[in-house]
Amino acid sequence: MNQTASWQAELNRIQWIALAIGGGALALAILVTLLNLVNPAQFFQSYLFAYLFWLGLALGCFGISMLHRMVGGKWGFVTRRILEAGAMVLPVMALLFLPLAFGLHELYPWAQPELVAAEEALQHRQVLYNPMGFLLRAALYLGIWIGFAYLLRRWSLAQDRTGDPAYAVRMRLLSRAGMLLYVLTVTFAAWDWAMSLEAHWYSTIYGVLFISREAVIGLAFAIALLGLLSRRPPLAEVVTPEHFYDLGKLLLGFVMIWAYIHLSQFLIIWAGNLPEEVTWYTARIRGGWGWIGRFLILTLFVLPFVLLLSRRLKFSIPTLSTLAAAIVLLYLVDLFWFIVPTFHPADLQIHLFDLLIPLGIGGIWVAAFVRQLKGQPLLPRYADAAPTSTQLQEAPSHG
Repeated sequence: MNQTASWQAELNRIQWIALAIGGGALALAILVTLLNLVNPAQFFQSYLFAYLFWLGLALGCFGISMLHRMVGGKWGFVTRRILEAGAMVLPVMALLFLPLAFGLHELYPWAQPELVAAEEALQHRQVLYNPMGFLLRAALYLGIWIGFAYLLRRWSLAQDRTGDPAYAVRMRLLSRAGMLLYVLTVTFAAWDWAMSLEAHWYSTIYGVLFISREAVIGLAFAIALLGLLSRRPPLAEVVTPEHFYDLGKLLLGFVMIWAYIHLSQFLIIWAGNLPEEVTWYTARIRGGWGWIGRFLILTLFVLPFVLLLSRRLKFSIPTLSTLAAAIVLLYLVDLFWFIVPTFHPADLQIHLFDLLIPLGIGGIWVAAFVRQLKGQPLLPRYADAAPTSTQLQEAPSHG
């Protein structure tokens, strides 16, 4: 089950190339900003949307990993190492959060004293939305996510080494508590980091939109990468079209949940027709933003829904993995449509930083992910939540 030397060399090459591209792109964006060639506000606006996407991918892997620990299933066995490695990128994402701490004044109305003095609504929110409270809550969210991801990874590897079924029980119990905290912390983080960009708008379903988006991209990422890795041992000897069929059904379910929540928010706001609520949508359905919105409806719901209904497609490893990779990339566009109109409500604007900074953070994310992935065998030793008696007897010989 150990990876070959050539496979390790290939992973090392991918890791360093990704790090060079990501670090170079991010350093270039920072240098251009420091030289005042670009408005600092533009840097932080692009950085925020890019950061939220890549953080969401790590959180999606984390959430799907906990879901499998709770409910079981063959699909989780072959994606376990991918999901665990994705979740373990969270410490790197905690470091990458630091630039946002210097851009609060450029991003959030509640961090701008001149706006707070003129807006009664912002004055009422100062108890919750202030720089110190914002940063302390961010540290709490990231600490909880990293702590749970670390324990799940550690116990998963310990179970492989020892065959002790107690680790499976621990991971199931930890995932139950972790899933509850995951839902709460992601909801509050979405309110803090994204919804509070708007001075007056709010939505109680906003956090659930982020949770459903993370579930889709986390699962889609695992499917896309599994499609590539299934050509290599040891996964080539284990992965079957049935695994992808199960993953395809799960992906269809999450796509439908995401679309349902999106539609629910739209219908509630449309029915209420309150000026302070409709402004969020009016900025996103006019001009170029409206065309992106229509494009996303077609590519993130209509086409995936129709295609994933096909039994043949879900059994086709190349086709399903290609569709999953496209979904991950399209959700970057979705988050761009979600965040950037706040700063440019009049019409669509795409800045070079909107391409450069996602590439920069993405390169660092990929490098950190590959580092985690190559550190352990791609295939866990135990397919079941708890090892069988036969597996337990064999455990010492594989230690």
